[in-house]
Amino acid sequence: MQTSFAPERDGGARDTTHRSNRLLAALAPRDLAVLKPHLEPVALKRGQVLFEPGDDVVTTYFPCHRTMASLLIVTRDGREVEAATIGREGAVGGIVSEGHKPAYGRAVVQLPGDAYAISTSHLEAAKTGSPRFGDLFSRYADSLLAQMMQGVACNALHRVDERCARWLLAVHDRAGHGVIHLTHESLAEMLGVQRSTVTTVTGELQARGLIRTHRGRVEVVDRRGLERVACECYAAVEEHFATLLPEVAE
Repeated sequence: MQTSFAPERDGGARDTTHRSNRLLAALAPRDLAVLKPHLEPVALKRGQVLFEPGDDVVTTYFPCHRTMASLLIVTRDGREVEAATIGREGAVGGIVSEGHKPAYGRAVVQLPGDAYAISTSHLEAAKTGSPRFGDLFSRYADSLLAQMMQGVACNALHRVDERCARWLLAVHDRAGHGVIHLTHESLAEMLGVQRSTVTTVTGELQARGLIRTHRGRVEVVDRRGLERVACECYAAVEEHFATLLPEVAE
């Protein structure tokens, strides 16, 4: 299956321009010129919290290269479950264009790396001044909503091994190579299951020759085999994204 977010090849020259984020790369030169003075390159660390529930989202981040963040729903007792995964195809924050913008969930960096940060107010002004830019972000917001909606159905209807395969594929797309730095504890939190369940599921996937687990990392060995295990949700989200944002998808 051809994915929307094709991984970067190892050893390739890394793009250090704004084109390293595909949403920024899809902007018309005139719109990008408006944003450029306000875009600040930043280095995001693993586990860095970009915003907490209830925070006013004053900064929007555009992940680059292999950087990835998760939007998490946090329960009263402190448990977390992932609602969306965002890499170089999108933006963390900046979806709401006017008024108070309190975050509903927590945004945490899963894969560290480069990003561009911009004041959400500057982003709002750019969207207001350019209908084309505003439309691009509206379509991105729709694709992000689709990912969340599909995730709700996935968590309710599909087996843990199918969900695990789907999540590993999504991270593999954004990681850019076969090795994903990830602990069983982190994967269990993302899937909303016990660590012992993740240990069993990853052990089964490894026994089938699809992945190889090491301490603190998972290596994707047979991607096509992993795609066959994954539920329909992975392909559904990818296809919707490619339909809405063909200029961003690859």
